[in-house]
Amino acid sequence: MASFNCKLSLIFLIIVSMSFFHQAMAAPYYSTPTISPTTFKAMPWKQAFATFYGDETASETMGGACGYGNLFNSGYGTATAALSTVLFGNGYSCGQCFQIMCVKSKFCYTGFTTITATNLCPPNWSQDSNHGGWCNPPRQHFDMSKPAFMKIAQWKAGIVPVSYRRVPCVKKGGIKFALQGNGYWLLVYVMNVAGGGDVASMWVKGSKTGWMSMSHNWGASYQAFATLSGQTLSFKLTSYTSHETIIVNNVAPSNWRVGMTYQANVNFH
Repeated sequence: MASFNCKLSLIFLIIVSMSFFHQAMAAPYYSTPTISPTTFKAMPWKQAFATFYGDETASETMGGACGYGNLFNSGYGTATAALSTVLFGNGYSCGQCFQIMCVKSKFCYTGFTTITATNLCPPNWSQDSNHGGWCNPPRQHFDMSKPAFMKIAQWKAGIVPVSYRRVPCVKKGGIKFALQGNGYWLLVYVMNVAGGGDVASMWVKGSKTGWMSMSHNWGASYQAFATLSGQTLSFKLTSYTSHETIIVNNVAPSNWRVGMTYQANVNFH
């Protein structure tokens, strides 16, 4: 119903290639001594609205503003949604998990479904916020994949009021790091994040360097302008929600390549 809201995904498909997948188990990690690990817990229920975009195949949800590429290959599948600007939070909400249930509509099904935020539903200022501009600020809105929407309501409803809440993300295995860039610029897409599901800040360390702060690029990507070729890579991440910090040592070997994805053996709580 709101497919026009998610065309930004094409931009990110240009710079993200997820055609190769490699898993590399990292060396043992440790939490930063100055920060105690915090287990993320479910938050209170809130009210919003939901629509859907694409068809039953969810092909239009691939890519997306978070930069996860092919959502099947990156482990998110069809249980995803694009968030309105208010919820998207400049990309810091990428990877967050939500329980959503349809309420106060004759089209509702019983129960809830759990989705991961993988895309942005941008404003449509050409339409009134209550008649088509569903993702215009300050609206809290979920533009869900059609398979996800069909778990909470009949698709013919188009738009339904919903209750939603943040919940812990349950993931298999450790955090994944998809590497892009060139010899002087490292761009890392962080995926498969458990706990709060999000990342607030990130650092990288080569085997010949100290820790270097990475800047937030967009969505779930962080960048460092440095020459790191031929070095094993370690990453330090802080959760946006729980503020937990973990260090993943030597997750990418010295012969790492752009276009590859490396997986750690650790994750947030």
